Amino acid sequence: MGNDSPSEKPLRSEVLSISLTGLVATLVSIVVTIEHGSSTFELIGLAEASVRDTKGRVLSALARLGKWLDGYKVKVEFSPVGLRNDGMFDLAIAVAVLMALENKSFPRTVFVGELAMTAAVRPVRGTLPALLGVKDIPGAIVAWGNGNEAACVQHMEVRVAAHLQEVIEYLQGTRQLTFANEFTNRVPIDAIDMMDVRGLLAGRRAVEISAAGLHPLLFIGSPGSGKTMLCRRLPTVMPPLSHEEALEVTSIHSVAGLLYTNEQILTRRPLRAPHHTVSEGGLVGGGFPPRPGEVSLAHHGVLFLDDMQEFKKKALEVLDGVLKEGQSVLCQRQIRVTFPARPLTVVGVLPCPCGFNGTKNRTCNCPPERIQKYRERLRGAVFDRMDIKAFLSGDEVTGPRSKSSAEVRTRVVKAREVQQKRFERLEVTEPVNSRLSLADLERVAKPDKKGLRALEQAVERLGLSAELHAKVLRVSRTIADLDGSDAVRVHHIAEAVQAAPVFT
Repeated sequence: MGNDSPSEKPLRSEVLSISLTGLVATLVSIVVTIEHGSSTFELIGLAEASVRDTKGRVLSALARLGKWLDGYKVKVEFSPVGLRNDGMFDLAIAVAVLMALENKSFPRTVFVGELAMTAAVRPVRGTLPALLGVKDIPGAIVAWGNGNEAACVQHMEVRVAAHLQEVIEYLQGTRQLTFANEFTNRVPIDAIDMMDVRGLLAGRRAVEISAAGLHPLLFIGSPGSGKTMLCRRLPTVMPPLSHEEALEVTSIHSVAGLLYTNEQILTRRPLRAPHHTVSEGGLVGGGFPPRPGEVSLAHHGVLFLDDMQEFKKKALEVLDGVLKEGQSVLCQRQIRVTFPARPLTVVGVLPCPCGFNGTKNRTCNCPPERIQKYRERLRGAVFDRMDIKAFLSGDEVTGPRSKSSAEVRTRVVKAREVQQKRFERLEVTEPVNSRLSLADLERVAKPDKKGLRALEQAVERLGLSAELHAKVLRVSRTIADLDGSDAVRVHHIAEAVQAAPVFT
């Protein structure tokens, strides 16, 4: 092969793809060089664990289209190096090989999709955050199955393809690919509403206060008392997701592979209710590559830990650290991944070991000392984060119906707007009451004279700790916001004291 013969010069092409680590996207350059010689297909710079599978999928897909590489020495180089391919690079590699064989180039476009042996382009996890994470790229081609989530991307033109042959014909200019923004978003209809709830007045009020100030909520009740029923309706009274929040939530669910194919951007706040047998990894995330856990899947939504007394102590301790930081940091095989984790936490516990203390229709035979020991054992990780509590006896389910979720949500949104305006005026350091510091409380939640006297009496009577004292003030501020009051008054303090998470 002479150097002066143009036909024998190495064929070369470059195609772009994206690598995703957690929610962080990295633009990847894939350079293919083809020379005549022994039949080899070498992947350089790809993590060793994914080389064999990648090679098998790409070569099989090309062979299905009649593109045999016998008599060619093919070298595929990745930059940056050391990346793992979980299918996201397949389409880009195949396109780069075909472009090199035809000695053609293509404008800056990213290709994201896994190839089946049949050359079908399969959807991959994390397509949305991958596309959102790269800038200054005019276009992308992704799998048809990722078209709905890709429709959320506005800074580039995204096209979809179901088969490698379609991509080839598009690159040759003989066919057009469908734009992702032509996909229709099917927003699911809420099947549940607060209006379905009868009685449970204390629980309904606690739900409204919790949603208005983002206060962690403790439900204490016997089996069937309505804990799950109320918690399932809590997201329906929370403020609608902002566009930025919705993109973040959708990205997390995309990485986890939990997006429905007919839904683009998630419009409802998520509710996650893991079983008490869940592992630490299931709660906070893990695996390889690292995937988000339940606490991150509930980000900007609700995390419900029912029967918390049954959860493993170690799992709760790990979860408690994540809730404190507002993010889950996972380290696996020298890979560090961070997933956001700021859900509204709701805990459900039984009032006693048998579960029927305080109910009218069932008799509790638990001795007082056993009940006391049970309640003391509950204290600790996660439980101590609760701001308010509600006792649900299960005996009041025949009372008046609740207001609709829309009506409750209107009051909640108004209260949140008040908190946001305080934050924008720099009166406080956080936009929600549940996270106000002691200095913030001194500025915006100081009770009037009667309220201060009532709070002092409650501290003396109940023996409230400094932490519980601050929680009462935070909840009082939220109750006052729901009431449309600038000042924290005595009846706001009284209600907050009644709802204080004292469980004795």
